[in-house]
Amino acid sequence: MTLAIVLAADAPAASLPTRSGEHLADRLADQLRRAGAHEVRHAAGLDELADLVDAATRPVLVTGADLVAHTAVLRHLATSPVGPTVALVLTDPPGDGHTAVREERGQVVGAGPAQALDGGATGVFGGALRVGVGDLPSLAAAARAAAAGVVPVGAPSAAAPPPAGPAVDRLFAGLAGLGVLTFAQRVRLLVAHRVGDPAGLAAAEAAVAAVDEDRAELKLSVKERDDFFTTFFVSTWSPYVTKASAKLGLGPTAVTMISVAFAVAAAVLFGTGGRLALVAGAVLLYLGFVLDCVDGQLARYTRHFSAWGGWLDTMADRAKEYVVYAGLGYGATQAGFRYGWALAIAAITLQTVRHMTDTWYGVLHDEAARRPKAVGTAGGGIGDKLNAASNRVQADTGSVSYWLKRTVVFPIGERWALIAITVALFGPLVSLYAVLAWGVLAFAYTGALRTLRARWMRVPVLDTVDATLHRDDGPLARLLPALRPVGPLALAVVAALGPAALLVAALLTRDGAEVPRWAVPVALLVLLVAGLGAGATHAGPLDWLVPAALRAGEFLFAIAVGVVGDVPAWLIFGYVFVLTLHHYDLTARLEKRQSAPPLHGGTLGWDGRSVLLALAAIVGFAGIGMATLGTYLLVVFVGSVALAWVVLPARAARASVGLVGAGGRSPG
Repeated sequence: MTLAIVLAADAPAASLPTRSGEHLADRLADQLRRAGAHEVRHAAGLDELADLVDAATRPVLVTGADLVAHTAVLRHLATSPVGPTVALVLTDPPGDGHTAVREERGQVVGAGPAQALDGGATGVFGGALRVGVGDLPSLAAAARAAAAGVVPVGAPSAAAPPPAGPAVDRLFAGLAGLGVLTFAQRVRLLVAHRVGDPAGLAAAEAAVAAVDEDRAELKLSVKERDDFFTTFFVSTWSPYVTKASAKLGLGPTAVTMISVAFAVAAAVLFGTGGRLALVAGAVLLYLGFVLDCVDGQLARYTRHFSAWGGWLDTMADRAKEYVVYAGLGYGATQAGFRYGWALAIAAITLQTVRHMTDTWYGVLHDEAARRPKAVGTAGGGIGDKLNAASNRVQADTGSVSYWLKRTVVFPIGERWALIAITVALFGPLVSLYAVLAWGVLAFAYTGALRTLRARWMRVPVLDTVDATLHRDDGPLARLLPALRPVGPLALAVVAALGPAALLVAALLTRDGAEVPRWAVPVALLVLLVAGLGAGATHAGPLDWLVPAALRAGEFLFAIAVGVVGDVPAWLIFGYVFVLTLHHYDLTARLEKRQSAPPLHGGTLGWDGRSVLLALAAIVGFAGIGMATLGTYLLVVFVGSVALAWVVLPARAARASVGLVGAGGRSPG
């Protein structure tokens, strides 16, 4: 349940009559109810607002009484999935006393008078914000401080006093001064303006009436910036499918599952072979990708967001892609190519490691945006120039350089398009080669540029989270002493070299002499070197690469053990696939700011799993060991999913109902 508060203090427009004859503040209250608020209260001042916030146990939506907007604008603010605390940001010129905003990567990194931002303002506060439960104490503190005209307790000592102006602006400036992580909600296609007199009110109401709200919402369901293939070959017609899905009553999860079914059917057809089957599979793959876009568009159009839906979408995207790789690998093998499965294993390994770098580079960029003063402390140089060039290209929307930059990184739309076209024209083998070739080039390009930019940013990332969790360390790695002078990244890279050498040796001797039995334990010992960095501080400018390096080391070791132990290639692929499910679960939870999976301890860590595989190979049962361990990890994953998304939420709901029934207050 959401509490909405209309703050009428210092807002002369609150009593202005609207076209319908009611006061603006009363119309806002009605809009907030239609936007999903379960309770709407009016606050005459900031102290009264603080008292209401103190008693709140759910997110709070606060608006000034001078806002004229489509109801959809308020609904989008109330349901925004980007973060717990979100502020409406407009491009209007700031009015008298309105708070200017500076944002980076969608985060508010500065708020106050326009002159205080030294020309860095990117917008103006729109007079409305949603505050998450965890930030409610800060909201109450900011309200009381703004009412008293003092700097909020906990704000930096150098912070300026709250600016003069409307109460909602002083409230927001105080909240930003406390360092609360706030995301910006921009207004596109719809209308939102702050007004101060009858003429401004009439103009804003006319602008609202001139826009078809439902049509605008349907257009807004499409991502503002997407990849080339998605923009021109999917999003041009997918909104019609989105509209039809909404009319049929389909939810985003249902569309996601249909998309999965299409991808699985395409993979089966790729494995079957035959020109007709390959073409049909390519068509199904394309339609599956369209539905993959539709599920997100449907969620945005209907405003049906959930942590479960976001997690499922992330996991389904990766699972679909890797099932397609399996179909291509099987199809290439059936067509007579000996190493079809090997190419599929290489593709899944490369793409997973790439995704790990993508995830953590995104976290790095977000952390840099939250700490803008830390950026550029290295004194500029090539990183500064690359950053400036990247920003210029991103700003030049629609240009050739813009589309080249978005395409060269080989995003999901381009990957699926490449697979569909090459498999239909040439077959599974060429498709796998094409995916690997473009993937390697994209990895080299993004890796080099991101490394240079990260060295320039010098912003630590892994020390802001549970590094042990996201490294996926097991009990053995946690027991090893920390080798601090070397650094965790150098240790992880060195550790990956041992399995890589073992894999190369195994491949070179596959048709000749056997790899010596001592090679597996030696490679394991080299891999375990990465554990010496588990207890070290992950504060280096490139330590965001540690999770990807650890994934590469574990995957290479598992593949090498499989090759040495003559494990069937399809079983090696299956084992790596199960590992990717576990690791994507971790990154999906990181992106959704959630805790570790319920059964995370049962996954044994990269070190524990590698030791068990090594023992199985040493005693001559590599295949049985890999199959058993893979099955165990899959069972743990399924059990963890059931606990996280079914059992524990149901238990919490029963406890909440019981507490309310006993006369207590439902927890927030």
